[in-house]
Amino acid sequence: MSDSVITLEDVKRVYSIGENQVYALRGVSFNICQGEFVTIMGPSGSGKSTCMNMIGCLDRPSSGIVKINQRETAKMSEKELAVLRNQTVGFVFQQYFLLPSMTVLENVMLPLRYANVEKKYRRAFAEEALSKVGLEDRMFHHPYELSGGQKQRVAIARATVTKPKIILADEPTGALDSKTSRNVMNLFWEINSSGTTVVIVTHDPRVGASSRRCIKIFDGLIQEDIEQEPVDFSNQNGGS
Repeated sequence: MSDSVITLEDVKRVYSIGENQVYALRGVSFNICQGEFVTIMGPSGSGKSTCMNMIGCLDRPSSGIVKINQRETAKMSEKELAVLRNQTVGFVFQQYFLLPSMTVLENVMLPLRYANVEKKYRRAFAEEALSKVGLEDRMFHHPYELSGGQKQRVAIARATVTKPKIILADEPTGALDSKTSRNVMNLFWEINSSGTTVVIVTHDPRVGASSRRCIKIFDGLIQEDIEQEPVDFSNQNGGS
């Protein structure tokens, strides 16, 4: 493994709701190295989504240190954080967040525009990303013309088109059936095989068992951080 690309050191996150203090994270520490495939697993309210927000620089800790690519995010300006989010981290969400007025191709091209990639290259890069997820024949469709699994594959193409070091996925199989979930997880494995770090936030034990490392979190604390032999979805019981 190479150097750490994600570091959390005694990270705490406290939200003020009226007169109450809600502790989302109570002192979380872990390192993730380049090329790892990691799941962060826990029930609703466990703190896993707050962890995701810290890794994705969508939120700042109340205390503790968050480093991405060995840079402390608290010391970065909003502009620097925006560049990091666009160029270093690719996001995949359960609800896809595709723009309905744009075609599939235009949705995938969008991060390239934000990354200031020259217009003449954007289409070729987006077509390549869509080809890798098997959607080259859907480029000119709109999101409402796609199935849930196809929308998620578009979201994955959009997340990978800038070739980020880190793919961060929030419940990427949560809205999918079991077969489609297997296909999506296989895509993440293909992405990881090229050396990209993959971090999946999930409540699903089957997804948690599908990674080489699983960080289990509960009530804002890490319960377990284990290395494991990945289990394929097809060898697991249960549906989604």
